[in-house]
Amino acid sequence: MQSKGSSSRLSGTTYTSRISTLMLSMLATIASFYVAGRLWQDAENRVYIIKELDRITGQGQSAVSVDDTLKIIACREQQKKLSALEMELAAARPEGFKSNHLAVTNQPPKKRPLVVIGVLTGFSRKTNRDAIRKAWMGTGSALQKMEDRKGIIVRFVIGRSSNRGDSLERAIDSENKQTNDFSILENHIEALEELPKKTKNFFAQASEKWDAEFFAKVNDDVYVNIDALGSTLAAHLDKPRTYIGCMKSGEVFSEQYFRHASGEMFVISQALAKFVSINRSILRTYAHDDVSVGSWFIGLDVKHVDEKTFCCSSSSWSSGAVCAGV
Repeated sequence: MQSKGSSSRLSGTTYTSRISTLMLSMLATIASFYVAGRLWQDAENRVYIIKELDRITGQGQSAVSVDDTLKIIACREQQKKLSALEMELAAARPEGFKSNHLAVTNQPPKKRPLVVIGVLTGFSRKTNRDAIRKAWMGTGSALQKMEDRKGIIVRFVIGRSSNRGDSLERAIDSENKQTNDFSILENHIEALEELPKKTKNFFAQASEKWDAEFFAKVNDDVYVNIDALGSTLAAHLDKPRTYIGCMKSGEVFSEQYFRHASGEMFVISQALAKFVSINRSILRTYAHDDVSVGSWFIGLDVKHVDEKTFCCSSSSWSSGAVCAGV
């Protein structure tokens, strides 16, 4: 039997324990609202910065530099993370904030794809597409395996017909249902003279859809040595602003072309693809897409890599080159 004094001491201990628990709960709640306030203020500041950058880029006065492009990308990624945290804070329980964010961030990050290859094709080029599927691209599980194991994503790139919904479009949609290997540019009208805009739209759309290290443009009459391409690009991962191709210049009347890669195949790094995406409305196009792409990077801190294995020819396939013409 407990004495009256012993009972009082136990009661006092229990009371003190409840007070301590209550205080801890209150402190946790106060801390969560404090953190929420700071996060909200930070988010508001970032939103303002992004809106200002969007406003500036939408004025059409000048292109945004690669440095500013990367800042915009970083701000937008941080905004997404802050929005997720704010949703957690808004749903915090009265006894304190319990975050599920750590459980998510403790998971191993998903490996970034090495390259997205866009094979520019046309409505009447099914024979070429079938040849590419058999030669180096693969279909079905083989195509998926290349993505999963090598980080190389390949898609045929095509726009829409000027007569929307016609037999040309229906044929492409039917083919895509069977192969699932197209990247369709919904806002681009297929026309030979619009090839430079098509290339620009591909880089913009692909960089928004895939978080890849590189983005490659390839014609649909080129065979690509996938293993050689992977090895070549892996050697340039430490160069964030890279433009790789069979570099050339030639005489136009009495002047020289600015440096640019031959149009059969060229590769740009993620930062440059994002630069194209953000500035697509003000980047000028010329008669040829290779010249157009070269012009976009004039004056920027870009590493031009003259890669001879990108110089496609009918005899280059046997030499282990990246690409070969047909």
